[in-house]
Amino acid sequence: MIVPEGRGIAAQPPGGTFRILHVSTGNVCRSPITERLTRHALADRLGLAGLAEGTESGVGGVIVESAGTWGHEGAPMEANAEAVLASLGADAAGFRGRELLDEHVIRADLVLTATRDHRAQVISMGHSAGLRTFTLKEFTRLVRAIDPATLPDPLEGGVVGRARALVQAAAALRGWLLAPSVEADEVLDPYGAPMPFFQAVGEEIQVALEPVLTALTGVGRPTG
Repeated sequence: MIVPEGRGIAAQPPGGTFRILHVSTGNVCRSPITERLTRHALADRLGLAGLAEGTESGVGGVIVESAGTWGHEGAPMEANAEAVLASLGADAAGFRGRELLDEHVIRADLVLTATRDHRAQVISMGHSAGLRTFTLKEFTRLVRAIDPATLPDPLEGGVVGRARALVQAAAALRGWLLAPSVEADEVLDPYGAPMPFFQAVGEEIQVALEPVLTALTGVGRPTG
């Protein structure tokens, strides 16, 4: 479905903002790919594709950022990660790596990590992060089990209200809907790997994001 221009949702609607934090290890491969794919897809689905993907400006009230548990502060995105983003239609411009800090976790409304170890590290930082921290693929699995009809209409209350309800619903399902294996909830680290592995990881992340973005915005992936 092609999203009509603006889709009736303001770039900064009432109700504040919703901040998504993507976390991996170095913040130069997995979490930057996930951050920029999320920003790109949000702008695309909400008809706000003119917004700069390389800035922290919110898309439909949603701010997307990333950090690393051993983040390379100020480092550019890994070259293969940049190439993967370009192949998937997103942009790496202006990216700089960050080390995960308490303030990032405190501000985040949803933390999505590459692995279970990253999730454990975020939760161990405190700040009541447990109910809003998931691995990306864990969150995808939980979101698939949520009836979209139970979530607020984004055209009425905005994407922010819908996003908050989605996180609460996913947290309520955790423990009831278990992963088939430990590996099922993880995205492997491509750092130092050849380009085909990077491409596979990028596509894996994009697939995992698809139902999450649909649930967040109420808009399916545009076609054509």
